[in-house]
Amino acid sequence: MADPQTGAAPSAESRARLRALVIDDEPAIRKTLGLALGSFGVDSDGAADVEAALAQVRLGRYDLAFCDLRIGDRSGMDLLPKLLAANPDLQVVVITAFATFETAVKAMRAGAVNYLPKPFTPAQVREVVAQVQAERERAHTMRDFERALRDAVPEALLDSKAPAMQNAYRTVARAAAADVPVLLRGESGTGKGVLAQALHMQSRRVSAPFVTVNCPTLSDELLASELFGHVKGAFTGAVRDQEGKVEAANKGTLFLDELGEMSRTVQAKLLRFLQEHRYERVGDTVTRQADVRVIAATNRDLEVQVRDGGFREDLLYRLNVIEIALPPLRERREDILDLAAHFLAVFTRGAGRQAMELSAAAREAIENYDWPGNIRELRNEMQRVTVLWPSQVVEPDAFSNRISGAGRHAPEVGALVSLDAIEAEHIRKVLMRADTFEEAAQILGIEPSTLWRKRKRLGL
Repeated sequence: MADPQTGAAPSAESRARLRALVIDDEPAIRKTLGLALGSFGVDSDGAADVEAALAQVRLGRYDLAFCDLRIGDRSGMDLLPKLLAANPDLQVVVITAFATFETAVKAMRAGAVNYLPKPFTPAQVREVVAQVQAERERAHTMRDFERALRDAVPEALLDSKAPAMQNAYRTVARAAAADVPVLLRGESGTGKGVLAQALHMQSRRVSAPFVTVNCPTLSDELLASELFGHVKGAFTGAVRDQEGKVEAANKGTLFLDELGEMSRTVQAKLLRFLQEHRYERVGDTVTRQADVRVIAATNRDLEVQVRDGGFREDLLYRLNVIEIALPPLRERREDILDLAAHFLAVFTRGAGRQAMELSAAAREAIENYDWPGNIRELRNEMQRVTVLWPSQVVEPDAFSNRISGAGRHAPEVGALVSLDAIEAEHIRKVLMRADTFEEAAQILGIEPSTLWRKRKRLGL
């Protein structure tokens, strides 16, 4: 961003230094605070009145402002929202000689980030500067992270209101710079693959390949071949030498999706590679090397698998250097409407349709639904809606049957409702969670044919 006064692009050094505005009608305060800020590596300017302060904030590029609560005969509290309107990213610290708890609370509610009573010490000023610097670095890191993920996956949406998801994003942003294994945990469809791509996009390996291995889809022999390659004749169907994904990902990132499905035989080969960066192709005796960062994902409880003998404890420790847990969508309901609107916008643009919006009833239905398939299920449902629903206003009938009824208030056991209503709600929820119709019948303790008749009778 060019300097608004000189037109010159800021240097790396100028971007690294904070710039502050001291708003106070006392010249001694402006001078003293300016000297203190300079000693902490902060460039500062002064403003003696409200008009000058607003003019400078509009023209300059400030990260931080120290604003007195009384500026001549004007109120700094009235100035605060105007400063934030001129620069929403401005971190405002209120200073005053008339400090009370009530004014502190009022200032914070108006948008101030901190509150310093006069006289304040250099140590207090240094602490404020450190807090603002840390917040600015977090904001820059998150912007870089979001930009990298948008480049890699245009459909991705990182704006989350859920604290657990915000924490996951912050950890991803920090972990990207550390060239160590990362283990992503979460249910299927929570976005583990998207975050793996984001980790790669922000790492020093970004110019090298990002290679994915889907562990559950392959047998032991084929998974070992997929990872490490094979030589001609190593097994039936091996008609030529073939490099593996480890070799293809050299200098880049290898993403092992659903690692918990991997057999102990292949786990042993993977552990050796993680320890030594050495491997052999299946059927070969030549030892090869590769420089690969490994990111693994699982929807299983690997600790339980370790206790049951299904997963190697040493491999778990080797992979779990940095762990990032992704919450299921039902535990971040505050994000459901934003995600749905985002997916609708993406798919309507792709289909060349006019913008679509959710009706109040449709919003209630998708907020009340549990989304066992998580973000993947929500994404697919919104894509289906853009293909099949003819109107620009999306109603509950646009959704699959399992979702369209979610806006209703479910009858409770003991409520003044019929047994059929209770039975229908229980069957509906079991059908929503079961992977197959036969599994639902088994859970309910009835034959599939009986379940079919009940569905028909109850209108499910």
